[in-house]
Amino acid sequence: MSSFEISGKNHHYLGIEMNIQTWNLLQKQNRSEEDNIRMINFALASQYHWYKSPDWKPVNAQRGFWLISHVFAVIGMGEDALKYAEKCFELTQEQSLKDFDLAYSYEALYRAYFCLNNKEETEKYRKMAQNAAEQIQNEEDKNLFMSDLNS
Repeated sequence: MSSFEISGKNHHYLGIEMNIQTWNLLQKQNRSEEDNIRMINFALASQYHWYKSPDWKPVNAQRGFWLISHVFAVIGMGEDALKYAEKCFELTQEQSLKDFDLAYSYEALYRAYFCLNNKEETEKYRKMAQNAAEQIQNEEDKNLFMSDLNS
């Protein structure tokens, strides 16, 4: 039996496609339990394929962890959301990311703690996300972030 190999270019394509499929499900009204399972798998697969892409950069890992955390928060799985939010934040700190990425790392923690019904941490990270949003240079990015934060 021969082994199956996926080229770097195909990993890149699959990383993008899995990201798109995740967002399609995030935006779907009345998702089923099966949709939620697929959404989790798409987000995790996107992260995997990005790691294998020849265009991978460390910021892709940070953004991938944000998306995975977001998916878990949206479907009410707070502990998993927090686990990936913490990974996102850790990479944000390690890479000294600012602007958009810093704000979203706080937003991930905010959502995870909200999902866990931890009011103190929820409020703390919401304030941190709002403060970081003030530092976002691009006005369109800032508006997008604030819309996400308030959703």
